[in-house]
Amino acid sequence: MSLIDKAKDKAQQLAGGAKEKLGNATDNEEMRDSGKADQTKGEAKEAGHDLRDKATGAVQDAKEKFSRDDR
Repeated sequence: MSLIDKAKDKAQQLAGGAKEKLGNATDNEEMRDSGKADQTKGEAKEAGHDLRDKATGAVQDAKEKFSRDDR
């Protein structure tokens, strides 16, 4: 995952948390729920990027192993 993607995911989570807190403080359920949704979306994106990175790493490791075994 690029650092930019990771930063965007974290920023979405942080903004969602702030929105949720503001919604709680102002008794605004719509804002609170929107903040929770933003946090969840950011977490899901981050998890997806992490899985993609792990899969990419596993493929690269397998390629390296097979290329060494062919020698």
